[in-house]
Amino acid sequence: MNIHEYQAKELYRNYGIPVPQGIACMSVEEASAAAKKLIEETGNEAVVVKAQIHAGGRGKAGGVKVVKGVKAATEAATDILGKTLVTHQTGPEGKVVQRLLVEQGLAIKSELYLALVVDREARRVAIMASTEGGMDIEEVAARTPERISTVHIDPAVGLQSYQTRQLAFALGLSKQEQKGFSRLLRGLATLFIDEDCSIAEINPLILTEDERVIALDAKVNFDSNADFRHEAYWSSVRDFTEEAPTETEAKEAGLSYIQLDGNIGCLVNGAGLAMSTMDTIKYYGGEPANFLDVGGGADQEAVTKAFKIILQSEAVKGIFVNIFGGIMRCDTIANGVVAATKELGLKVPLVVRLEGTKVEAGRKILDESGLAITSAATMAEGAQKIVELAKG
Repeated sequence: MNIHEYQAKELYRNYGIPVPQGIACMSVEEASAAAKKLIEETGNEAVVVKAQIHAGGRGKAGGVKVVKGVKAATEAATDILGKTLVTHQTGPEGKVVQRLLVEQGLAIKSELYLALVVDREARRVAIMASTEGGMDIEEVAARTPERISTVHIDPAVGLQSYQTRQLAFALGLSKQEQKGFSRLLRGLATLFIDEDCSIAEINPLILTEDERVIALDAKVNFDSNADFRHEAYWSSVRDFTEEAPTETEAKEAGLSYIQLDGNIGCLVNGAGLAMSTMDTIKYYGGEPANFLDVGGGADQEAVTKAFKIILQSEAVKGIFVNIFGGIMRCDTIANGVVAATKELGLKVPLVVRLEGTKVEAGRKILDESGLAITSAATMAEGAQKIVELAKG
C-alpha cells in the first residue's frame, strides 16, 4: 500500500525525522494561501509546489516547480493541478494530479540517497545509502554501483552505532552532519519496523549550508500483509483515486488481484501456481492481463466475481482458468465457471484446465454445459491454447 509524500512526511515528523515545512492542498486557492503562510513564517520567498501522486519521477515530468513569491506559486499550482503526469512509474496512461504539497524552499549544499527496504535474499532489512541523491537508484546501480553502500539490520540486536558511522563515512559527512544523520537514521529504522513498511525512502536527503540533515522527499510503502495491525490508520491515509478500481474491488471481495498490461486474463488458485501460469503464458508468446489468486477456499460466487473483475479490462482477449483442486474442489470451480459464463455472456475464448479433487466431476460439468469452453489436460497445453485463441 502506497501513501502520498505529504502523508509520509507527517509520519516522519512523528518519528523525529527533520522535514521541510509544508502544507497539503486540494485546490489552487489553498496552494496560494499555503505559499503566503510559508513565506510569512520562514521569511523566505522561495517555495516548492509538488504534485502528489503515487509515482516517482514527478520532477522530470513537470510535477515539481521551485518558484519565488505567492503569484508564481499560484501560477505553478494552476499549471500542475489537474495535469496528467506521465513518468516511468505511471505507465503511458499517466496519473492525474488531484493534490499538491506546497513547501518552504531550502538552500541545498548537496543531495544524498537513503532508503530502507526488505532484502528477501538476506531475510533482513537493508539500508542503502549513496552520494548520488536526486537520481533513480536503479540508474545509479546500473552505472556506478560502487557508490551505493549497503548494511543489513540484524533483527536480534537492531541498528547498531557502528553501522550508522559506516554509512556516514561512506557519505563523507562532517562530525556535525554525522550526529544529525545518526538521529535521522535511527528514527527511520524505528518507523520502518513499527509501521510494517516494505520501503521507506528519502531521495534526496539533503545537507544544508548550516550542516543540517533533512528529508527533502519522502516515500513510504506499507506491507499490506500487516493491515490487520494498522487498519484504522491505513484506512485514513489510503487514496483510492490512486489505485486501480479493479484492484480495490478485488480486495473487498477477498481476491488477490494485480492488473497487468497483457491481453490474457488468468484465474488461478494459489499464488505460486498463478506465477507459474503467467510464466507459461509468456513462454508461449502471450501476455498476462492480470495476476488473480482466488484462494484455496473460493466458492461459486467468488469465481463469478473473479470473472467480472477480469472482464472489466477491455484489453482482455481470452481467459485461462488453471485450477489445482486441493482444498478447493474442481466441481465447485466448474459450476462457478459455467455460472459466470452464462451470466456475463462471455464473448472471449475461455480455456479451462482442472486437476485434483473431484476433477472428473468438474470436467463433466464443463463438457455438458453446452458452452464454448476449451478443456486442457495440462498447464502447458492450456497456456498454448489460450495464446492461439487470443491471437485469433
